[in-house]
Amino acid sequence: VQLQASGGGLVQAGGSLRLSCVASGRTTNFKIVAMAWYRQAPGKQRELVALSTPDNSDSPDSVERRFTVSRDNARNTVYLQMNDLKPEDTAVYYCNRFTRPLPWGRGTQVTVSS
Repeated sequence: VQLQASGGGLVQAGGSLRLSCVASGRTTNFKIVAMAWYRQAPGKQRELVALSTPDNSDSPDSVERRFTVSRDNARNTVYLQMNDLKPEDTAVYYCNRFTRPLPWGRGTQVTVSS
């Protein structure tokens, strides 16, 4: 399985971005896999941002309440809607399986200017 994150960019503080993570390859079990978004800012450790459970539960776990995670199992895609972005949200954002993570991809850069 390969994961491709996209949707990052440069945005002003207060703006929004929607990130996408598409799984390709052997994705038969995508709908039963918990997927997560992570981010890593320069000089900091990678941290968990949001978790999408297989049943797309009503209460996806987001570290930042400004962020909302969702998924489209038919498209093997997980989304991260980020609102009211702050400069401290600047980081490379990655998606991965929450358990048994795959090798990390390049992620997508999010830069928030003040």
